[in-house]
Amino acid sequence: MLVLLPPSEGKAASGRGAPLKLESLSLPGLNEAREAVLTELVDLCCGDEDKAREVLGLSEGLRAEVAKNAGLRTAGARPAGEIYTGVLYDALDLASLDTAAKRRAGRQLLVFSGLWGAVRITDRIPSYRCSMGVKLPGLGALGAHWRAPMAAVLPEAAGDGLVLDLRSSAYAAAWKPKGELAGRTATVRVLHAPTRKVVSHFNKATKGRIVRSLLTSGAAPEGPEELVTVLRDLGFVVEAEAPGRGGKPWTLDVLVDDVH
Repeated sequence: MLVLLPPSEGKAASGRGAPLKLESLSLPGLNEAREAVLTELVDLCCGDEDKAREVLGLSEGLRAEVAKNAGLRTAGARPAGEIYTGVLYDALDLASLDTAAKRRAGRQLLVFSGLWGAVRITDRIPSYRCSMGVKLPGLGALGAHWRAPMAAVLPEAAGDGLVLDLRSSAYAAAWKPKGELAGRTATVRVLHAPTRKVVSHFNKATKGRIVRSLLTSGAAPEGPEELVTVLRDLGFVVEAEAPGRGGKPWTLDVLVDDVH
């Protein structure tokens, strides 16, 4: 099973250890594209600060993020699972997992990123600010920049098992499973049970709890249909929509009563 996650907008501070080693990151087939984004982002943030804030979509209050990006090559790195914070990652609570669940998380979780493309939670990266929606002056829209490298690398990373896609729309645009792989991919919507409306904040927390439950249970569903059974056994209320022909992902609706 491969679980695709969005990053968090806010991130923990960089570590005090050794700086980034691009060649040490998982999915080395993405390194050329990573280097291109890293180089332009650092150059941008070492120049005109106001221009950098405009390109990155940062408010005046987030001015310090520009300086953070300018120092990416020398900042200390720490595991990506410690860098990403926010509602989903709070609910996932990687630090409190037992040893076996942490090992599964290292194998199964892949976090998408405007800067790195995608990293495993064990990959050591510095804290940064660069969303997939950014359009760099030289490279252009990052979603488009990542499509070809992702298409070349991700199918092999997915292997022949289930893909659980929990990404937000901006990150999902960077790579879409196709053909047979799409048929064993499941996406998740979190709906308010009484109204069947999509929830926002609680959506992230629910997805974090889903991943945590799968990791701690040791469940290894081989496809979307088996995933539905596993999630129901874990206490989630799930409605499944199997795709028709044409190699499309399954859609799983997880129903919740609390939307706060």
